[in-house]
Amino acid sequence: MKKKMLLLNTTVLLGLGGVLSTPAYASTIQDMESQKSQIQNQRQDVQSNIKAASDELTRLQAEQDQMKAQLERLTLAEEENNKKAQKTEADIKETSKQVDQLEKEIKLLQEKLEKRNDILKDRARSMQESGGNVEYLQVLLGSSSFGDFVDRALAVSTIVDADRGILTETKNMQDELKTKQADVKSKLTSLEDMKAELDEMTVQLAAQKKQKDALAKELKDKEAKNEELKASLQSKDSSLANEQSTLEQNIKDQKAAEEAARKAAEQAAKEAAKKAAEQAQKAAAAPSEKADSPSPKAALKASSNDVAPTSAPAPKASNVVTVGNRWIGNSAYVFGGGRSQSDINHGLFDCSSFVHWAYSQVGVNLGPLGSVSTETLKHAGTQVSSSQMQPGDLVFFDTYKKDGHVGIYVGGGKFIGAQSSTGVAIANMSSGYWKQKFNGRVVRI
Repeated sequence: MKKKMLLLNTTVLLGLGGVLSTPAYASTIQDMESQKSQIQNQRQDVQSNIKAASDELTRLQAEQDQMKAQLERLTLAEEENNKKAQKTEADIKETSKQVDQLEKEIKLLQEKLEKRNDILKDRARSMQESGGNVEYLQVLLGSSSFGDFVDRALAVSTIVDADRGILTETKNMQDELKTKQADVKSKLTSLEDMKAELDEMTVQLAAQKKQKDALAKELKDKEAKNEELKASLQSKDSSLANEQSTLEQNIKDQKAAEEAARKAAEQAAKEAAKKAAEQAQKAAAAPSEKADSPSPKAALKASSNDVAPTSAPAPKASNVVTVGNRWIGNSAYVFGGGRSQSDINHGLFDCSSFVHWAYSQVGVNLGPLGSVSTETLKHAGTQVSSSQMQPGDLVFFDTYKKDGHVGIYVGGGKFIGAQSSTGVAIANMSSGYWKQKFNGRVVRI
């Protein structure tokens, strides 16, 4: 009887152990957890790429905004330079008319002077041939009265002096007109030089605008492609999220099914154990047998699949060489620009107004802003030798005129200034164009 009871208990325990182990469930959940982990890793990679794409979009948009602002500056600079070019052309026409009028007046005076010279020569020749008194006698003998005689005598005695005075006056007028003509021609030459620089500047600004338009289009294309990539990544992430959600639900359902099966197995085990106990009690009640069999409840041991949760300063003069860096790539050259707060706010400078602004930022006043020019700046400090040049010194270049351009030396053979081709920029004066134009003038403020 004891052997029968032992066999029965062993059978119950084996049956319960087989039910509780549920190898099919464990294998399925393990596979799904592995798939879930793989999807999570994929999502992390995708989300990382999405963030990178978003960061790149932000950078491109900022670059595009900066490019748009610079295009607006170049457009404004082009308009201002065109206005100045038109005014310069009008001034050239007016000055040309003045030159033409003065040349006509000089020509008339030259003709009058030549006639007077011929008359004086004839008179001198006649007096020399007649001994010097023929004209005098003819004048006196031809008088009709004493009063006429006196008047003629006075006229003869002063005629040479009178002609000399007229000649001298005419010569002075001619010299004066020639001086005026030279001044007007000088002004005309200066205006023509200015017009040539404005024309060149307009061409350069147009080229810059074309180049920046092309760059803006390139940025726009990059932005569109990046947007497309971001959208594709977001779509992939959404798809992976759906897969992950489905797996999580399947795992949840599978665990619920496993839990139900476990509870059913426990219930079946309890019922089997109860039945075995009842049979044991019946057997124990028999006189020939003793109830020395171990209790089925003592033979059974509980198992659990639960897992413990886990938890997861003031400006300095020395700064003048760098204070203008903020305008590099954010400015445009306007002839005569930079002399109003509106121009400065929009980054519109010419060479002298930029130098004035830079020094004002470090507390140095270079005179009235409205009248600053290369001429005023070259007298603003102390002239030093170019061999003693140091950062912060003003350097001058002969462009459309002598000392036509000025910048601030930054060291290493370079200077910062507002150039017509680039706006505010750092340029090399130790080689190329600016080396050829540097005239050796250095002014220390």
